Amino acid sequence: MLRIRRFDERASKMVKRGQIPGTVHTSIGQEAQVVGAAMTLDDGDYMTGNHRSHGHPIAKGSPLAPLMAELVGKAGGVCGGKGGSLHLADFKVGSLGESGIVGSSIPIATGAALSSKVLGNGKVSMAFFGDGAANQGCLYEAMNLAGVWDLPVVFLCENNQYALSTPAHTVTSGVIAERAAGFGIAGERVEDGQDVLAVHAAAQAAVERARSGGGPTLLEVVTYRYNEHSEGLRLGTDYRNAEEKETWVGRDPIAQFRRHLAQEGVATEEELDALEQEVLDEVEQAFEFSQESPYPEPEVAFADLYTEPIGA
Repeated sequence: MLRIRRFDERASKMVKRGQIPGTVHTSIGQEAQVVGAAMTLDDGDYMTGNHRSHGHPIAKGSPLAPLMAELVGKAGGVCGGKGGSLHLADFKVGSLGESGIVGSSIPIATGAALSSKVLGNGKVSMAFFGDGAANQGCLYEAMNLAGVWDLPVVFLCENNQYALSTPAHTVTSGVIAERAAGFGIAGERVEDGQDVLAVHAAAQAAVERARSGGGPTLLEVVTYRYNEHSEGLRLGTDYRNAEEKETWVGRDPIAQFRRHLAQEGVATEEELDALEQEVLDEVEQAFEFSQESPYPEPEVAFADLYTEPIGA
């Protein structure tokens, strides 16, 4: 969670300083939901993200330096500088990609789950999407097929309660998790998505169900983003008030879990401080790598666009 928070804070500063081209969406405030879910996956399991997805590959084990280099379009980036913030992918950790098109990665995760079932390799697939994507038709097509074929996939809705600046309750009828019943699959809502252990417990049950042949799950996790929809976007404060944000910040997932670790005797305050510094150093090293890495050479612009023929 610290890696995600500090990485995104650095990315936010880089946007404001003009060091990152294009737009950047951070998960600041949502770290418990990302980590609690991603840590239930094995190294070989699959995962797809959305436009707010720096944290997902980090939670699954991606090193920070290539991710940071990707944000600035450098050759040392995890996608060679071609993906940028919105289209990170790291096959080494099972991250099949993320997309700025709302809901578009859900069918990819479902296809990965189908491949797992056909191959019988025991791998599980997890699709992360926001509450805005919960109303996209591709989700229901995917859940329908996943239910018919009992695919090993977890559909995880990150309900941060706002699609850009649209409050979820103004465009979404009922409880998202309850929609699972219409497809004959399991559904669960985690009310406290700021509690990493609560998220982990629900996600673990869903992953175990998928891996054991019990079929898919629609998991809705209620969380909150602190920053605007994207860094540098000025929407004003009319769509959410300061008191609401202050309440959620008071339930910060990292601060809560730090207190838990100290109270349970898992780590001392000094050890936790040292961990904070270790992560800060790691992020600083990633930033330096991103600045030192060269830009891609022009001749690679058309590489990786199509499948390379075998033996070519």
